[in-house]
Amino acid sequence: MAQAVEEWYKQMPVITRSYLTAAVVTTIGCTLDIISPHSLYLHPRLVFKHYQFWRLITNFLFFRNMDLDFLFHMFFLARYCKLLEENSFRGRTADFFYMLLFGATVLTGVVLLGGMIPYLSASFAKIIFLSNSLTFMMVYVWSKRNPFIHMSFLGLFTFTASYLPWVLLGFSVLVGASAWVDLLGMIAGHAYYFLEDVYPRMTGRRPLRTPSFIRALFADEAVVFVRPENARFAAPPVEDLHQD
Repeated sequence: MAQAVEEWYKQMPVITRSYLTAAVVTTIGCTLDIISPHSLYLHPRLVFKHYQFWRLITNFLFFRNMDLDFLFHMFFLARYCKLLEENSFRGRTADFFYMLLFGATVLTGVVLLGGMIPYLSASFAKIIFLSNSLTFMMVYVWSKRNPFIHMSFLGLFTFTASYLPWVLLGFSVLVGASAWVDLLGMIAGHAYYFLEDVYPRMTGRRPLRTPSFIRALFADEAVVFVRPENARFAAPPVEDLHQD
């Protein structure tokens, strides 16, 4: 059993494995009182006035108590983060990292701006950890890129993947969880989907092109073509030889 879990862990792509490890270690550390959650949560005043910039990152790593809800989100993180990285972003690790960075930036910006809006500030002030929202963003993007896959919810009913975010949102409301957390993930996910998948088809421009300095951090998978021993390359067409 332990060997199977180890093999499953090693087969995870690098971003999924790194994020899952950081989330589990951080949550366990907080549960054992090795790490204080008070040093991790997002707080605008502590970030910008006391220069505790690490909170912009650590608030995405803590998934509250190690209970059924924690296992639920770890399952979705391991499953949909892995599916995205292995399929939609196969060989494009830098692009996948940039997607998560974009999502984290949008989520942080929405929460900070929402805290300044009257009548909404109280609701946004309660959102101090965005880990669940970032996970929900990945679920949303996956559902948009795989809309026709048939799924089942707890064996009760079936639906296509395009409705998965709404099914999960409804489930969160039924169990008494905050709908804002899931809605924020849907907002960030739709912003990425529109700018990366819809807008380029409409205009031919890609506003979310991954910056070169991020690409330099990752070595993308090389695609290797094996040529049979007896294969010979054909000569180029005559007209190509006379082109300037």
